[in-house]
Amino acid sequence: MTPEDFDRLQTLLASRAGFRLTRDRMQLAEHRLGPVARREGYHNVEAMLASLWSRPVASLGWSVIEALLNGETWFRRDRAAFEVMERELLPALTAARPGGRVRLWCAGASTGQEAYSLAIAALEAGAQVEIEATDLSRQAIEKALSGLYTSFEIQRGLSARAMLRWFEQVDDQWRARPELRAAIAFKRANLLDEAADEGRFDVVFCRNVLDDMAPERRARVLDGLERRMVDDGCLFLGRDERPDGDSVAFRPVAGRKGLYVKSAAAARRAA
Repeated sequence: MTPEDFDRLQTLLASRAGFRLTRDRMQLAEHRLGPVARREGYHNVEAMLASLWSRPVASLGWSVIEALLNGETWFRRDRAAFEVMERELLPALTAARPGGRVRLWCAGASTGQEAYSLAIAALEAGAQVEIEATDLSRQAIEKALSGLYTSFEIQRGLSARAMLRWFEQVDDQWRARPELRAAIAFKRANLLDEAADEGRFDVVFCRNVLDDMAPERRARVLDGLERRMVDDGCLFLGRDERPDGDSVAFRPVAGRKGLYVKSAAAARRAA
């Protein structure tokens, strides 16, 4: 891959998906694009990119973008967030909402482990929840919908009790049980798109997404999240992610790292 190709990849990823591709990831990018080039019938990555630059095809462009996304995730990643959710937010929201029904959005859900972790927490607490999980990657959403995970993936973050309670072994993999899969609606979505008017959420998990985004895109994403949250809703970001300087829509909750609520400025705007 030439430096010129990499520069154009950086622009493509930032403009279409909002994510940044740093120079130190050039070799990784070429490694990830190799299978895409072979699948699409090109001799190598350079030939595929040359074709894309000369005759842009939306499907090929998205295949390239999806291959470059950071999809790392695991069950109950950053346990403190789930403990706050289970012990504090779910009971409080269940008591406060009509019919006790709570709406959750897992934005940037990758291959589904975080969304399934939320569903397990809700089902074990006996809470009535509606969970929507979205990701930009079609392949990630397909895997999440299948509910199939390797032994390594299933043991990464889940206790043996939870694994046996909520998953069943299928050959050398583990599949989420029907009641767990039924608790979540997975679909593909781009966080850069305008917020759809499909109802608002009580809790949004959008963790370990902002740090991978181009700085100029973060405010747009945060404002989109704010518009899809109820006024007293909560936003979970990654432990080391902060919206400071990108948006005035949220303020941190003291003593709860990664947890945010709408700011007074956002509330006034909504009113």
